[in-house]
Amino acid sequence: MASVTSSVLGTRALNRATLARQLLLSRAEMPARDAVAHLVGLQAQNVKPPYFQLHARLAGFRPEELGRLMEEREVVRMVTMRSTIHTHTVDDARTLRPLVQGARDREVQYFRKGLAGVDLKVLAERARGFVEEEPRTMAEIREELLRAWPGADPQSLSVAARCLLPLVQVTPRGVWGRSGQVRLTTLEAWAGGASGAGEGSGIGEVVLRYLGAFGPASVKDMQTWAGITRLREAFERLRPRLVTFRDENGTELFDLPDAPRPDADTPAPPRFLPEFDNLLLSHADRTRVVPPEFKGLNASGNQSRCVVLVDGFLAGVWARTEAVVTVELFREVAGGVKEQIAAEGEAMLAGMGHGPGTVRFGSIRG
Repeated sequence: MASVTSSVLGTRALNRATLARQLLLSRAEMPARDAVAHLVGLQAQNVKPPYFQLHARLAGFRPEELGRLMEEREVVRMVTMRSTIHTHTVDDARTLRPLVQGARDREVQYFRKGLAGVDLKVLAERARGFVEEEPRTMAEIREELLRAWPGADPQSLSVAARCLLPLVQVTPRGVWGRSGQVRLTTLEAWAGGASGAGEGSGIGEVVLRYLGAFGPASVKDMQTWAGITRLREAFERLRPRLVTFRDENGTELFDLPDAPRPDADTPAPPRFLPEFDNLLLSHADRTRVVPPEFKGLNASGNQSRCVVLVDGFLAGVWARTEAVVTVELFREVAGGVKEQIAAEGEAMLAGMGHGPGTVRFGSIRG
């Protein structure tokens, strides 16, 4: 039985522990497929971020490696946590989609007014047969469903199909250096096999994996990451196998006994992360990465911005135009740190195939 502690973990200690799990203290010598699995998926609302996420975390990563995994159907793009598109290994897609299916079913209920008279079971069966004949665009799916229910709201029909079925975006969509319209089919049709039991005994394994990638964490933290509720029971069942801590606000945090918890003073090199990186989205309390004074500065409306980490914490944003990266810091940093930021930005440009590039610094926010 794991020992239970009441130690308090300060913000920097939580930061370093999370960065270690996220492969951001030092780049890992790890194949891309293993990294996608270790991180329990990559947020992929936009096409390119998964590639930049792996560049920040893996030694020697090249975008073609992830692109090849997509083409070989070892990883897929599909809606899972928080009703957003993620890049997952096929095995994880089979496990995680059932975990969040209840939330997707409830999402459909928000559109019931536009689905008056629609039998959702029949809708799912009709949509499944249609996309399994060949991958279809969402417009094609909507048109097919409107033939059966011409009086329904088109958007509501689209939402229902998206939520009720485990739809994956097929290649070439999402492959580095290629482009393609979003075309969808079911996970089973694209990769074979069947989904696992995510809401039964499998939830415990997902809790352990979440802690391995994002811990130490509270129940509410994991609920934020997954976009689902009522996970307390799963944590309680696992309590004998876990250790617990408190954060500085007294919130109970769970963790794996042997997971890395580096010293709070462990150096954390600058890192460039793309928009919607899960590091910034997977905790209810984000102060372990986002200083309170910078809250909200990494977003413009509902659009996330690319961010720069300095000493492990959000310190600025960046944008790229061809071979030039412009960095806007939120605070002053020492000259030597600026040099490190510039070197990391130049390495990102080279590693992502943009050739020799330049890093420029914009004005400091007041």
